[in-house]
Amino acid sequence: MSTYDVVVVGAGPAGCAAALNVLRLRPAASVLLLDAAAFPRDKTCGDGVAAEVFDLLDELGATGIRTLGVAAPRLRLRTAAGRVVHRTAPRPNRVVPRLELDAALVGAAVAAGAELRRHRVRTLVPHGDRVLLDDDIAARVVIGADGAHSVVRRALGAPGVPPSSTAVAIRGYAPVAAEPGTLSIEYAGGTVPAYAWSFPIAGGGANVGYGVFDERGAGNRAALLERLAALLPGQQPDPATLRAHHLPLSTAPRFQPDGRVLLAGDAAAKVNPLTGEGIFDAVASGILAGRNALRGDDAGAAIGAAARHQRVFDCAVGLGLARGTVSPTALAVVAAHLPGAALAGVVRRRGAARPGV
Repeated sequence: MSTYDVVVVGAGPAGCAAALNVLRLRPAASVLLLDAAAFPRDKTCGDGVAAEVFDLLDELGATGIRTLGVAAPRLRLRTAAGRVVHRTAPRPNRVVPRLELDAALVGAAVAAGAELRRHRVRTLVPHGDRVLLDDDIAARVVIGADGAHSVVRRALGAPGVPPSSTAVAIRGYAPVAAEPGTLSIEYAGGTVPAYAWSFPIAGGGANVGYGVFDERGAGNRAALLERLAALLPGQQPDPATLRAHHLPLSTAPRFQPDGRVLLAGDAAAKVNPLTGEGIFDAVASGILAGRNALRGDDAGAAIGAAARHQRVFDCAVGLGLARGTVSPTALAVVAAHLPGAALAGVVRRRGAARPGV
């Protein structure tokens, strides 16, 4: 049986960010990335990547990702009533097909020291100070980053994401973009929030799609395509590129595993409920999962501090049940329970952000 410090299930943006952060904080750690697919592989997505995502990846050492895809400095939004805003964004976002983005992230993780293995996880069992996967892989910590239909999440007995917190989207590639250099979003009318998008890609085409922010209002494939055509006339996607997928929104009931298994990205239901954007939260949650994977028994620092100190406990009660705030003293006590390596990243980011305050 092979044993690793950290096993990451799923090698998308969340999983690769987790692996990269583990190896950034502890270069000697043994990290295994598992994914059922061979890379490069396509992934159903709008392909829009916010500028802030590249900041996170730069900090992880994946600096080359910033140059992928095409820049889209402008954003155009139109409501169902016809109101339009068309302006330059504070920073240019980019459109990077997931075929390229995910392959580059996997390459960065492997270059940093992660082992990549093509493997579909079927069982996961916490066992003492280890987690067993399929009876032949053992890990001190497992990070589940295996998407909306996460095997890891199900193995933990997590409740399913309800339809009201699940979006459904269909995506394809069209030969013509609505407007080069612009992320175009057309909001639909009706009782269920929905919109169509057209994001320009290299070569003059576009990633186009239609999303509904409540699975119960989605309809079938034909209905989704009909609504897409109504909002984006003249941008018919190539039928061979059409893919539909579920988006578990962050409005779903929280599920926070306690122990040696962590969740990140879609597996943790981290999709933005306002926009359907998931890559930023995937990368950010992957970074946090990677950091917490190194804490081991200290991962619940706030809980441990609350158990030992009445003041921390009182702050936690106020924060969770009322309009409480965390006092500097209580925060210092919690910080004292964190390992130095994990705390260093927080302190460094605070220091870097201070000039801009």
